[in-house]
Amino acid sequence: MTQLDLDERRSTEPPAKLGRPLDVTRDADILDAALDVLAEEGFDGMTIDMVAARAKAGKATLYRRWPSKTELVIDAVACMKNSDLNFEDLPDTGTLRGDLVAMIKPPTIRDAEKKLRVMAGLISLIARNPELAEAARVAVIAPRAEINRTFLQRAIDRGEISPDVDIAMVSNISPSMVTYRTMMLAKPVDREFLISLIDKIILPSVGLGAAA
Repeated sequence: MTQLDLDERRSTEPPAKLGRPLDVTRDADILDAALDVLAEEGFDGMTIDMVAARAKAGKATLYRRWPSKTELVIDAVACMKNSDLNFEDLPDTGTLRGDLVAMIKPPTIRDAEKKLRVMAGLISLIARNPELAEAARVAVIAPRAEINRTFLQRAIDRGEISPDVDIAMVSNISPSMVTYRTMMLAKPVDREFLISLIDKIILPSVGLGAAA
């Protein structure tokens, strides 16, 4: 049989039957459940059974969508919500301190703490999985640093601080210290801590003093 005959035969054969299409409508619930279990149990203690039970989904559904626990975790971390970080509706109080303080809200603190608990549960895996490490950085650290850069650039534009300020470095101070406090010291991130961080470290680092 020639190649032409084979091609013609393939064109007349009915298409192969595919399996039942994946139902992705439950993905958000499953990924949220995975984050909850991660925050509570850590990666090593987490199981697909736990996530399925939390999401009220069949274990087979999870395995069809995510063949391994690592793949599920990477997707869950990459999809972590940033409900408190709306770049189109950032506070603009007229001062750098005012803007930074205005971002300290109970939902913001709770959301940040949960994300960092998730990261703490992933320490054993992040070190050997660059893809997961990048997903965690993009989901947890990068958005907050970007907001700080926005506030610092505003302060430069209105002449409040010097244009020589190293925005890239200063913008990472609060995300780094919050991460260290949560993951290494196992201490809560409360309003008092964040105000102290602003007044004693961030403002002096850009040449400003704390408000009275």
